[in-house]
Amino acid sequence: MEFGKIGNTDIEVSKLCVGCMSFGKPSEDFHQWTLEESETEDVVKHALDLGVNFFDTANGYSHGTSEEYLGKALRKNIDRDKVVIATKVYFNEGKLSRNAIMREIDGSLKRLGTDYVDLYIIHRFDYDTPIEETMEALHDLVKAGKVRALGASAMYGYQFQNMQHAAEKNGWTKFSAMENHYNLLYREDERELIPVCKEQNVMLMPYSPLAGGHLGRATWNSESRRSQTDQMAKAKYDATEEQDMKIVKQVREIAEKYNVKMSQVALAWLWKKGVTSPIIGATKKQYLDDAVGALQVKLTEDDVKLLEEAYMPHKVVGAI
Repeated sequence: MEFGKIGNTDIEVSKLCVGCMSFGKPSEDFHQWTLEESETEDVVKHALDLGVNFFDTANGYSHGTSEEYLGKALRKNIDRDKVVIATKVYFNEGKLSRNAIMREIDGSLKRLGTDYVDLYIIHRFDYDTPIEETMEALHDLVKAGKVRALGASAMYGYQFQNMQHAAEKNGWTKFSAMENHYNLLYREDERELIPVCKEQNVMLMPYSPLAGGHLGRATWNSESRRSQTDQMAKAKYDATEEQDMKIVKQVREIAEKYNVKMSQVALAWLWKKGVTSPIIGATKKQYLDDAVGALQVKLTEDDVKLLEEAYMPHKVVGAI
């Protein structure tokens, strides 16, 4: 396994992050394809065996059961100080108000069974709460020892910059990580958000690095339960299927050239673009094996050019 740092902090993370939206009690009103508790532990234990130390969940994933399952699996298999846990706040009553942040961190800590989280991420930008109120509340969590570092997720570049400026102006803790929507089929954040992050040494940990599985197979759809039922992925990608299949074709050609898997090419491209730790939402242990194997794939500049040349601007998905 290879490792990197969360921005300017001393927190060391594996160059792959396990996305825990795949964990939790399946439900009609969230996701039907998530893993139950015993299956979650199997995947978590396998990730640890592979050297992965970074896990990303959220207060709302599977109505809190993702945090519960992850916390139990980690406690049974590794010492707390050997792993980096990220969780999120926003999709809850009060969004990013001070009261909501204080309430939700305590709920997350209880479900995870830990005294602190290593990285606390705001899940979206809150249009209803003053930036200063949010940033001061987050800073107070760091001072209280409940949170080690702060991150943000999908938003516009100017919003992220404004929040960083508010923190800097008031002497509060700034964001060290950005969890945004970024992959070969969706590159809109290359316009502003990613350059801002790189300028400030903010770690990139994109979600959906395989575009809901589309970058891991030659066909648009598959017979998997997730492909058949994941309405979120359909909303993100199906509208641009015709154009994006041109990119999928290039991924397949380069995978064949190096005799590797398509998913490994897609991940190798992200590391080539300066990403520290793409988030892998694994429902099977073999997906983690494939992801770790991608660290050995080294793309040339010509490969990157070929992978990128068919891209066309997309409707913004993620920032709201």
